[in-house]
Amino acid sequence: MKTYAQRGLAQAGIKLVTTGDVVEDAVLDAIGDSALGVVSTHHYSMAHESPENRAFVKAWVEAFGPAARPDFINVGAYDAMEAIFRVSKKLGGVIDPDRFMAEIKGLEIDSPRGHIFIDPATRDVVQTVYVRRVEKKDGRLFNVEFEKFPDVKDPRD
Repeated sequence: MKTYAQRGLAQAGIKLVTTGDVVEDAVLDAIGDSALGVVSTHHYSMAHESPENRAFVKAWVEAFGPAARPDFINVGAYDAMEAIFRVSKKLGGVIDPDRFMAEIKGLEIDSPRGHIFIDPATRDVVQTVYVRRVEKKDGRLFNVEFEKFPDVKDPRD
């Protein structure tokens, strides 16, 4: 990102469109303003507007401090624990692997990243992929969503 800025590519009108991990929320502070305007696609942004994400970010900041930023890895871990909790509860705390896998198929969660569900055929997560632009809000950089592709399945299916 810094080389993109140093070479004057943005000023020359060359737009950067990339995968979300390049401008992930957790690294935006380190990248700085050279990330402004970069467009990416990804399945999570700290700036996602939903009650679930507001609660997730609030808890994250309370646990790790005001400069802390959750990212796609953190929300993935949160969702995995939510799935384990729900299925374990449904099974009464008795974890039989075959019954667990049968119960997880089709599981739906209103995640901090948006609605997700487990594909019954593949057991892969089906999720929305967001198109985002790095913008400055209240003096900090964020990936602000402006378009989305709902219910994206693994392309191997």
